[in-house]
Amino acid sequence: MGMTPARYGLAGTQPLLMIGMWLILVLTALYTRPLWPINETRYVSVAWEMWLRGDFLVPYLNGEPYSHKPPLMFWLFQAGWWVFGVNDWWPRLVPSLFALANLFLTARLARLLWPQHETAVRHVPLILLGCLLWTFFTTVTLFDMLLTCFTLLGLLGVLHVWRNGGVRGWLILGVAIGMGVLSKGPVILLHTLPVALLAPWWAVGSGPSNWKSWYGGIVLAIVLGTGIALAWAIPAAWSGGPAYGHALFWAQTADRLVESFAHRRTWWWYLPLLPVFLLPWSVWPPLWRGLKKMWAESRGGAVNPGVRFCLAWLAPVFLALSAISGKQVQYLLPTLPAFALLISYAVFMTGNEIADRDGWWPGLSLFLLGTGLACIPYLSVYYPAAEWVTHVSPVTGLVVALSGILFAVFAGKQKGRSVSTLMLTSVLLIVMVQWGVVRTAAPAFDLKAIGKYLNSLQQAGYPIAHVHDYYGQYQFVGRLREPLQVIARAEIIPWIEAHPSGRIVIYSGDSYPHGIGKPEYIHPYRGLTFSVWTRAALLMNLQ
Repeated sequence: MGMTPARYGLAGTQPLLMIGMWLILVLTALYTRPLWPINETRYVSVAWEMWLRGDFLVPYLNGEPYSHKPPLMFWLFQAGWWVFGVNDWWPRLVPSLFALANLFLTARLARLLWPQHETAVRHVPLILLGCLLWTFFTTVTLFDMLLTCFTLLGLLGVLHVWRNGGVRGWLILGVAIGMGVLSKGPVILLHTLPVALLAPWWAVGSGPSNWKSWYGGIVLAIVLGTGIALAWAIPAAWSGGPAYGHALFWAQTADRLVESFAHRRTWWWYLPLLPVFLLPWSVWPPLWRGLKKMWAESRGGAVNPGVRFCLAWLAPVFLALSAISGKQVQYLLPTLPAFALLISYAVFMTGNEIADRDGWWPGLSLFLLGTGLACIPYLSVYYPAAEWVTHVSPVTGLVVALSGILFAVFAGKQKGRSVSTLMLTSVLLIVMVQWGVVRTAAPAFDLKAIGKYLNSLQQAGYPIAHVHDYYGQYQFVGRLREPLQVIARAEIIPWIEAHPSGRIVIYSGDSYPHGIGKPEYIHPYRGLTFSVWTRAALLMNLQ
């Protein structure tokens, strides 16, 4: 069959629909917002410093080795710069390309789980693309879409062994583990190994004849993945020095694991958010009817290996992420394909029928979200808000609310059309939020002007000190070629005495300085004011 859309469970115009919606999301994000501080600007700055140094082993941030993340995404940024030249858009496109690839990989996963159920397989990627959390993070420059890609690749390897035997699937899993470690660290093991280890439970009645060889294959995959990761980590630790090596092999693994169980966020933090992440499917009646039938089937003794596979994937990850304290919404992204698979099964493989009234709940949800968006500029009268909030146009929310009404009234009975329409509503919602809200807020978060000014200071030879924590957010946007010196507030006076021509970066909200001296440069920054001070202005305020 070859590398055709049909191989991935896709048919007709569906691949074009998926690519078209993905392209709309990407182009909208590129047009409406800059690189977003602090995470996006920081990660591109790491790649920029590696590029300047010509050092592709050790990531750097503000002149120091950066051990918090592995290098794969930074390498991909630089690969694009080699082809297209240094630019802002390529780093933002890299995770989005992985998000698109993940749709096809999820369709392939569905094909291997349920080869006889064409309708369910065909709609899995549409369901995934329509999940509100996935739609939003499709265009965000983070590591999680890369992690998701290698999670899916690893699970495809496990299914390949289950369906066909042999060693090829274990090699695929091993490569996925290695690349997953290079994407976001050992967390790839959490997303892939439980499914492989729990195979006797989910593959009941259809598993391999020799479970010893199965678990031997898992060991082979772990060894291969470890070898791939160490092929970078050992030379990087040697090159980066003892402190970097310790941080790489210990502080960023064992120490983080110990600290993560301090439960700074409650264990149930994800639970109330999950229905929001899974909108619009979480309020779609066919899903709940299908889940009820699935529950009845399981109580009747029916065993579906595909359903159990998804549960063996979801349950350990969700329990582990709930147990640790370091919770972020994007950590759930690698589990969303499993949710999409279960949703498709519940809707299309349990004898469900979709009625006209089933469109009312998603339509009502969209209407309420749109109404909330329309009210944003007026709520600032009663609640403190950033200045840009008052400039948000209520038209954005009204368009979303109107689309909710139209969906509730005109959503048809055909399953395929209902799924496509629901997916389109998620894309519409995110596009309208980007266009109406994010575009209005963008000037307060765009650091290019600040970066350009700092660049001019560096080119003029002025030393620059940054008061308090600095996350490298100006290094790339300003194309800075030297790190900023980071100092505490108590060090300001000694520093300006030692650097008479130097400049100090301070943000409003700090209690220092106040007086008749004025900064030589100010700019809005995330609800605060970024300011650059000369020695004379600071000393004037101390007299």
